[in-house]
Amino acid sequence: MLYTVGEMAQLLGIAASTLRYYDQEGLLPFVERSRGGIRMFTDKDYAPLKVIGCLKKSGLSIKEIKAFISLAQEGDATLGQRLEIFRRRKAAVERQIAELQETLSLLEYKCWYYETACQAGTEDVVRTLLCSQVPDECRAALEKLDPNLE
Repeated sequence: MLYTVGEMAQLLGIAASTLRYYDQEGLLPFVERSRGGIRMFTDKDYAPLKVIGCLKKSGLSIKEIKAFISLAQEGDATLGQRLEIFRRRKAAVERQIAELQETLSLLEYKCWYYETACQAGTEDVVRTLLCSQVPDECRAALEKLDPNLE
C-alpha cells in the first residue's frame, strides 16, 4: 500500500513536517519517489521510520542518525558498528531513566510532605517527624535531601 507524507506521519504519530525535514536532511534514502518527485511511502518504510524516531527520542542528533542510516545501507559489514550504536543509546537511556526515577522519588516525597502539611495546616508537623516516621516509599528521597538524618 502507498501512503502520502501526511498518512505516514499520522501512522507514526508525528507531524508531516517532521518527515519532510527527515527527508531534507537525507534520512530517508530508502523512500521512493514518483516521477513528479512525490514521496511514496510503503508499509516496508514504517519500521525504518520507527527506528529513526527511536534514535531521535534516545538523544541521537540528525547527523548521527544519518551516519547510522549510511551504515545500514552498507549492509552486513557494518553490523557490529550498528550494534554498538544501539548499545550506547540503550546505556544512555538507562541512565536517563535512573535520573528520572530519582526525580520522581523526590517529587513523590514533596507531594507527601505538602499533603501532610496541608492537612495539619502547618509545615511544623512534618518538620518535626523522625525519618522513621516518614513513609517507606518517601524515606529514600528524604535521605538524599539530608544524608545526616537518623
